[in-house]
Amino acid sequence: MNANFVMDANEPGIPDVAVSNGEAVVMTDSAGRYTLDVTDPGIVFVVKPGNWKVLQDPDTGVRNFYYPHRPQGSPKLKFGGIPATGALPGEINFPLQPQPVEGPVRMLVLGDTQVRDFDEVRYFLRDLVTEITGLDVAFGCVLGDVVFNNPRMFAPLRQAAAQAGLNWHFVPGNHDADFDAPSLDYTYETFQREIGPSYYAAAYGNTHILVLNDIRYELPSEDYHAELGKQQQAFVRNYLANVPKDAFIILLMHIPIMRIQDKVELFETIADFPNCISLSAHTHDHAHYFLDAGEGWPGTKPHHHIVQGTACGSWYRGFPNAVGIPEAVMSDGTPKGYSILTIGGSVYDLAYHPSNRPNTYQMDVHAPERVTITSEERGEVVVNFFNGTERCQVEMRCNEGVWVPMERFTGKAPYYVELTERQNRFVKLVAEGRGIDQLDDKTIRRIDNQFRPAIGRGMPGPSDTGHLWRALVPAELQTGFNRIDIRATTMFGRTHEAKGYIYGE
Repeated sequence: MNANFVMDANEPGIPDVAVSNGEAVVMTDSAGRYTLDVTDPGIVFVVKPGNWKVLQDPDTGVRNFYYPHRPQGSPKLKFGGIPATGALPGEINFPLQPQPVEGPVRMLVLGDTQVRDFDEVRYFLRDLVTEITGLDVAFGCVLGDVVFNNPRMFAPLRQAAAQAGLNWHFVPGNHDADFDAPSLDYTYETFQREIGPSYYAAAYGNTHILVLNDIRYELPSEDYHAELGKQQQAFVRNYLANVPKDAFIILLMHIPIMRIQDKVELFETIADFPNCISLSAHTHDHAHYFLDAGEGWPGTKPHHHIVQGTACGSWYRGFPNAVGIPEAVMSDGTPKGYSILTIGGSVYDLAYHPSNRPNTYQMDVHAPERVTITSEERGEVVVNFFNGTERCQVEMRCNEGVWVPMERFTGKAPYYVELTERQNRFVKLVAEGRGIDQLDDKTIRRIDNQFRPAIGRGMPGPSDTGHLWRALVPAELQTGFNRIDIRATTMFGRTHEAKGYIYGE
């Protein structure tokens, strides 16, 4: 308890703390003692209680709450894995300090940071860490793909995140694995050495988070699918068995919950908790899903699953901005960024924040620039409301007239379509200048690589999104500029506004 990382002779233990070996969950006795079976390979971790904190090195971001057991070390791996720990000690103790939690719990949510190299660690530091430093949140989390197939970047990324002064929880992603692992038991050895357990739990007041590993590699190939497996499912059941039913439960994973092969078993475990949501990333867009019986959800009300937009956007691709950081708009037209999730009792709120942009930037308004006011073909206004859901209301008015509802639809974000069309025109013009008539993937990559220092990596194609709303251009246009006002209200009751302009002639 005194933060010296040593169990001193007269230092008391802490009772009623959950400790786990990744499957069984036991509670410490009145003296803080516990007994657990540990296998080889194995792990022991403490579950941070609601009003206590785990100690974290302020410079490196290393958190002292777990002990990996590898008597002989990991098998030979390209990135090293876990060094030999030797024989299991008689006691494994974890330091905790009191940290009362009062009022709502606020957490910072990031999708994939997914850094390839140190340049991209610098992007993350300058684009996002500088903005989130000093935020009033209990902790931050990264929802997997911490790195991009380069475990050497775990330490620099972890250290960069630590500069924000936050405690962090990292979810493993499909790009965080040891791809040369001889079996599934060893696919996240380097991740565990540098980051922490691949799954565990922690509590903040009456809010409980479960960090889950839903990646299963189909070794020896690099193919994978989403699955928790028997041991992890048992851990979730055993941990939640000691959690009050009125607690707020948050599941954190990388691949969206809908794709998990053994999701029905997970659903059966969490269905008795009415205040439960889940978050993922992976797809490099931002979306909300409300799961019902059609997805195998047995609960009385739909389960809310949030696919968080990524910190790296579209993999740090696209034109660099004025300070050299790629714009990296995601394929649904959402700018890269982060969310703040606030939990107060059974009520929650998710606010999306584009990085390095004002918080008022919550939507794009796409409308014809010029319209002949006597024409019957005036076109339509399309709003891309980044954090929009099927439970939102989006309205439009023209020249301070009457508010009219807009229609939600699924399609491609117009501005993002235009962005990729400009990119494709550039590649085509370069090819034509070189006398190339047929553009194949190899030629496109060659042109992309040549011009990357100036215009960045090529953007991915546009994807369908459900956070679009549309309405016909109003018939009451006047000659000259007409102002289009948009009012969008989230499912949480937040109202955002934006404007567009149409020139009538």
